Amino acid sequence: MKVVRYLVRTGLALVCLVLPSLVMASQYDKTPEGREFVREMAERYGFETERVSALLASAQRRDSILDSISRPAEKTLEWYEYRRIFMRDERIEQGVDFLRQHRDAFERAESEYGVPASVIAAIIGVETWYGTYRGKHRVLDALATLAFDYPPRSRFFRSELVQYLLLTREQGFDPLELTGSYAGAMGYGQFISSSYRHYAVDFDGDGVADILANPVDAIGSVANYFSAHHWQPGKPVAEQIDAILPVSSPLLTKGLKPELTVDDYREVGIEPEAEVSDKAEARAIRLAGETGPELWLTYHNFYVITRYNHSHLYAMAVHQLAGALEARAEQAEQKDEVAGNS
Repeated sequence: MKVVRYLVRTGLALVCLVLPSLVMASQYDKTPEGREFVREMAERYGFETERVSALLASAQRRDSILDSISRPAEKTLEWYEYRRIFMRDERIEQGVDFLRQHRDAFERAESEYGVPASVIAAIIGVETWYGTYRGKHRVLDALATLAFDYPPRSRFFRSELVQYLLLTREQGFDPLELTGSYAGAMGYGQFISSSYRHYAVDFDGDGVADILANPVDAIGSVANYFSAHHWQPGKPVAEQIDAILPVSSPLLTKGLKPELTVDDYREVGIEPEAEVSDKAEARAIRLAGETGPELWLTYHNFYVITRYNHSHLYAMAVHQLAGALEARAEQAEQKDEVAGNS
C-alpha cells in the first residue's frame, strides 16, 4: 500500500509538472513573437490589444497539427495510392447527387465564370466530400500553432492568422468557434482565411458570403477562385499520352508552372489528341500508376487547379474525379430518359 500511495503521489506530481509546461507552451501571448503580433494587430489594423492578447492566450498548441503538416498525403503517397482516396464509387455517386441537388447553382456558376460544374464539384468532393467533413480543428489553434511553432512556414501562417482575425471581424464570426482543417482551411471548399476574404462571394444573394454552411455560396466562390486565377473556358486540362519519358528527361520539368509548349513535345513525337495550338503551354508529368508509369500532358487549366493546392497529384485527382462525375451523371440522365419513355 505504501508503494501504491508513493506511485500515486509521484504520478500526480509528474502531472502537475507536465501540465504547466503544456499550458506555458500554448500561451502565445507571452512570447516575443506573440507580443509583436498583438502590437501589429493593434497598430496596423485597429484591434484592441487586450482582445488579441486574450485570443492568443486561449489558442492551444496542437502537436497533431504539426504532425499532419509534416507528412501531407500529396508528398508521402504515390499516385496510385493517392488516387484510391478520391476515385471511390461512393464519392462519385455522392458527387452526382450533389450536382443534382444544386443544379441551378452549378449551371449559373458555369455560365458566369466559365468553369465546368464537374470541376467545381470535384474540388468540393476532394476537399470535404461535398461538405460532409469540413475539419475538426479549431481554426485559431491551427493557425497559432503553425504561426508560432512551425518555423518552415511561420511567416505564411502568421499572415493567415492576421487574415483570420480580419475575416472574423468583417463577417461577425466568433474567432474561438470556427473549425476547419489542420492548416486552418474552412468550409465546403476549404478556403484559407486570405482566400475567403478575396474570393468568397454571396452567390445566393442573401447579403452574406457564407462558404462555411451555404453550399450555393461555396459553389460560386470556388468558381470565382478559378476564374480569378485565369481558368480558360473550353480548354483542356490534361490527357494521358501513350508514351513514356525517362525520369531524367528534360521534358519532365520540375516546377508546377508549364515552362514548355505543345510544340516542344510534338518535336519528340508526343502528339496530343486535344485541340491545342503549338504555342499552348504544356507540362509533361510522369505518375506511378497501378500497372506502371503513366505519362500525362497537362495544360494551363491543370496549372490553375494547382493554384488551389500546390500539388500535381491533387490537380490530377480533381481532373479525374471531374471526369468521373461527368460520365456518371450522363449515365444517370440516360437511365432516367429510358425510364421516362417506358
